[in-house]
Amino acid sequence: MEILKKVEEISEELDELRKFIYENPELGFEEYKSSKAHIDLLKKHGFEIEFPYMGCETSFKAVYDSKKKGRTVSYLSEYDALPGIGHGCGHNILGATATGAGIVLSKLIGEIGGRVIVFGTAAEEVGGTKIEIANSDELKDVDVAIEMHPASYNSLTPNSLALSTRRFEFFGKTSHASDAPEKGINALDAQIVLFSAINALRQETKDGTRIHGIIKDGGKAANIIPDYTDSRFYARSPEKKDLLEILEKLENCAKGAALATGCEVKISEYEKGNDNTVRNNAFNAVLKEKLEKYLDEEIKDIELNKGSTDAGNFSHEVPTIHGYFKIADESVNGHTVELRDATMTDYAFSQMKKVIAAIVEVGITILTDDEAFEKIMEEFKENVKSGKIIPHSKLNKD
Repeated sequence: MEILKKVEEISEELDELRKFIYENPELGFEEYKSSKAHIDLLKKHGFEIEFPYMGCETSFKAVYDSKKKGRTVSYLSEYDALPGIGHGCGHNILGATATGAGIVLSKLIGEIGGRVIVFGTAAEEVGGTKIEIANSDELKDVDVAIEMHPASYNSLTPNSLALSTRRFEFFGKTSHASDAPEKGINALDAQIVLFSAINALRQETKDGTRIHGIIKDGGKAANIIPDYTDSRFYARSPEKKDLLEILEKLENCAKGAALATGCEVKISEYEKGNDNTVRNNAFNAVLKEKLEKYLDEEIKDIELNKGSTDAGNFSHEVPTIHGYFKIADESVNGHTVELRDATMTDYAFSQMKKVIAAIVEVGITILTDDEAFEKIMEEFKENVKSGKIIPHSKLNKD
C-alpha cells in the first residue's frame, strides 16, 4: 500500500520519538523534553511552528501549508505522563501517531491542496491545552480534528462524559471538642451533610451520571472541633447541558450544608473540566472504512466511553475523531504499568504504523471528497441544533 510505504519511510524517526518520550515521562505542563522532541521532528519535515502556544511553554501548533486552496485537517498530539507510572495512558505512542500522520499527509498535499496542522496539546490528564484552543478562535479555520488513542481494543469514536470539578471549603470555628463544644462551629459536620445531600441527589440524576469525591482535609485532631475542611468532587454526565444542571445542584447542596451547620462555604473549580465527546457517525464511517483497510482485527463501535477527555471540547467546535487502537491484550486496562509497557512492544509499533496510514487516508478523504465532508458537516450542524453539543459562545463559564 502506497501510504503505508510513506509511513515506513519515517518509521525509524517515529520509533525514536515513542521511545524517547517513554524514557522521559513528564507530567502535564512539564513536558519540556517531550514537546521539543515533537517540534524538532516536525521542523525537520518542513512544518512552521508556533511555540510556546496558547500561553503554554509545552504546547505547540505545527502547520504545513500546501499554498493551494483546500480544507484544513488537524491531528491532536498528546505526550503527558501519569504520576508514578509514567506513560500508563500511552501518550508516548499517541503523540507519535498524530505527529507521524501529520508528517505523512504533508508529503501528499502538494498535489491535493489544503493544510495540515499538528496541535501539540499539553496536560490532557489534568485539563490541558485542548480546552484553551477550543475556547479560542484557533479552530475557526480548521475543518476537522483527528486523534487515535492506544488501548486494549480497536474502536471508532464513542461518546464520552462531560466532566467538571468542584472544590468545597467550609470555614467554622475551633473549640475543645469535649470541654466547650458549644463554642465551636464544626466544618467537618458541613462536609458530612454535604456528602449525605449528594448521596441523596444521585437518586434523581440521569443514567450515566457520575458524582465522586473525597475529603482532602477533614480536621487536625479528634479533640478539636475543626474550623476548616476541604473536599474535591468530579461530576460527569453524557451531555454538557445536563452537567450544568448537576453542578448547580451540587453547589446548592454545599450552600445548604453551610446553612445547616453555621459554616461559611467557598466553592471553586480546582481542575479544568472537559466537554463530552459527541461522536459523528458520518465521520466514524470514514474512519471505519480506512481502519478496516489496514487492520485485520475487530473494530468495535462503542456508543459511550464512561471516561472523559479534553478532545470532547474539540468535538463541540469541529467534527472530531477520537478512536482507539489495540496495542495490548483485552485484559489490560488504561492507566496501568501494563499498558505503559505495551507501548514499547513490536506489536504496538506495527499497529501504530497501520493506524497512521488509516488516519492519513481519513485526512485525504476530508481534503478531496466533497460529498463525504458535507455529510460530516451536516451531522455536526444537526448535533448543534439538537442540543447534543453546546458551542462555547453560548455557555456560561463554569
